[in-house]
Amino acid sequence: MFRKAMLLAAFAIACAAGALDATEVDDRLLANEADGADWAGYGRTFSADHFSPLTQINAQNVGRLGLAWYYDLPKSSSVYGAPLAVDGVLYFGVGYTVIRAMDAATGRLLWTYDAKAAEAAGHKLRAGWGIRGIALWGGRVFSGTQDGRLIALEAKTGRLLWSVQTTQSGDNRYINGVPFVFDGKVVIGHSGSDFNAFRGYITAYDTATGRQIWRFYTVPGDPHRKPENAAMEMAARTWNGDWWRFGGGGGAVWNSMTYDPQFNRLYVGVGQGTPWNVLIRTRSRSDNLFLCSIVALDADTGRYLWHYQLNPGDMWDYDATSDLEVATLALGGKPRPVLLIAAKNGFFYVLDRQTGRFISANHFVTATWADHIDSRTGRPVENPQASYQSGGPALVFPGPVGGHAAQAMSFNPQTRLAYIPATDLGFIYAAPQGDPDKWEPRPGMQINVGVGARPSQLRVPPGRSMLIAWDPVGQHEVWSVALAGISNGGTATTAGNLVFQGQGVSGEFSAYAADDGRKLWSFDGQDGFQGEPITYLARGKQYVTVITGFRAVGGFNDASRTWDYNTQRRRVLTFTLDGTAKLPPAAPPYKPQFALDEGFQVDPQKAALGAAVVAGHCAICHGGALEAGGTAPDLRTSSVPVSTEALRAVLNGALVADGMPRFEELTSEEIEGIRHYVRQRARDSAAAAK
Repeated sequence: MFRKAMLLAAFAIACAAGALDATEVDDRLLANEADGADWAGYGRTFSADHFSPLTQINAQNVGRLGLAWYYDLPKSSSVYGAPLAVDGVLYFGVGYTVIRAMDAATGRLLWTYDAKAAEAAGHKLRAGWGIRGIALWGGRVFSGTQDGRLIALEAKTGRLLWSVQTTQSGDNRYINGVPFVFDGKVVIGHSGSDFNAFRGYITAYDTATGRQIWRFYTVPGDPHRKPENAAMEMAARTWNGDWWRFGGGGGAVWNSMTYDPQFNRLYVGVGQGTPWNVLIRTRSRSDNLFLCSIVALDADTGRYLWHYQLNPGDMWDYDATSDLEVATLALGGKPRPVLLIAAKNGFFYVLDRQTGRFISANHFVTATWADHIDSRTGRPVENPQASYQSGGPALVFPGPVGGHAAQAMSFNPQTRLAYIPATDLGFIYAAPQGDPDKWEPRPGMQINVGVGARPSQLRVPPGRSMLIAWDPVGQHEVWSVALAGISNGGTATTAGNLVFQGQGVSGEFSAYAADDGRKLWSFDGQDGFQGEPITYLARGKQYVTVITGFRAVGGFNDASRTWDYNTQRRRVLTFTLDGTAKLPPAAPPYKPQFALDEGFQVDPQKAALGAAVVAGHCAICHGGALEAGGTAPDLRTSSVPVSTEALRAVLNGALVADGMPRFEELTSEEIEGIRHYVRQRARDSAAAAK
């Protein structure tokens, strides 16, 4: 008896130290919907529904939830990453693939691995902000990197086991999405089709060795060559014109996938075309498969099985990349295997996942691009006024931010409701000036979407956001909670009748009753939220973990709160019942201190040149009109542009390790223009703030 007690004690110590990987992450674990001890995959299980069956924390006692521990993170452009937890060890990646393992019960750091992706990324650093999640399988941790690698680490130690380059030299593809694992395979896509023309694909690798097993292209190849297979031959018939002249049609798989063990299929959400403007991409409107489609593949071979296209011939950047969730719904009096997606285009879709057939759809936010989805064909009935190629500029809902983008939706099989972090925001689309056949992309990883400037007399109405509980059977809203700003965190739901979500503007982390939306508990996280929470067991207790940190540009905040890159407090927060830890006192709300440089004389012509350079190279991180929102420093408050030498050094790579890319091609005149524009914007902003 004494020996057994000693063995149990040794086992507990080993688990706490992260030295024992008793639970093998494999198909069995990831298919287990009933055991909520671990959160081993993105969305927890293969269902990817972000639902936990745990009930220790529930709607009756969630008011006792308290902070168990917190861990401060360094400055980073992105802390979007979804954590995982297995055997009481918490794993997560943030920023440019910096991965950590921690004791989930205490917050003690076990190991850190830095992929040095920012230094390796080159010009790819101009386009992405870091990873959104990792994967676990067979004692390994998998992650993509900004420079296009897929890496495998030993879960116990963080030691690099293998690395494979998934992209091609000079293609400017990068990775910020989550790898997906099943049956000894790890599958990864890539990002970048807003910036470059290429042919999208996903690739499956052996989890043990990194050997490539199969690759599936999402759009057809060079039309002057024979298609590789029947799927590409079919897809090629839906493209026309000289669309290949830029190098490819887009179709990056940058976010959503999930595996279905029932049918041994991988479901893949495909992104938009390059460029967005369909009349530049192809000479006349055509479906352009498999853009904006959900594609089902044989998991063993990557062979095409079926597809459903949400937006044929898309022109609005309506990727089909919101998370895909597997469920079984009672339809027509019997259970039916379905796939759920609250899409970027504002419609909630239910598809038969065995056949790919359309079942139903309805809009969950304002959607002016289409009147409805035809129940017979499954195709949208589009609003002609939403086309901007021939009818002039058009205000369209949703805009490219989407009605629901990458923040996780969750689905609770007990309430039979989906919980959507939704955005209601339009966008004014306009065709660029000139002949579409003569349009040329801008070089150097600049935005290349084929959409013209918004006419100055047109304005987009203020956006709003909400947490929506949606009935996928009845296709209607059951309840909703209005939230501040236009971007908020992902959701998780539990068998304890709870929905957890962090908010972007208020910095609140809240728990709601899953059945009726009552707010039951909240915590001041002292920072904005975008990533999703998880819940799991560690040493027999239920914990909830979420990462704080807000990454956006001007317009995603509102007037009540701005999160600053340099001062926001990025943290891992972990809660349990009767937790007693306390955060340090919150800092005062951020108020920018503009660097006015009173002796500097602004030259309007130089400032105009600088404004154009900033719009093409800098605004994606530092914000339109230099109104930053957490992704990068607010240049209006920075001392760097005060000095020509300091600004030149930064643009030549002095801060690459911190995520600031090189712009070595900028001329002395352009650099000087940036200085004048920054000074002008600082003074205008200071005057407006008085």
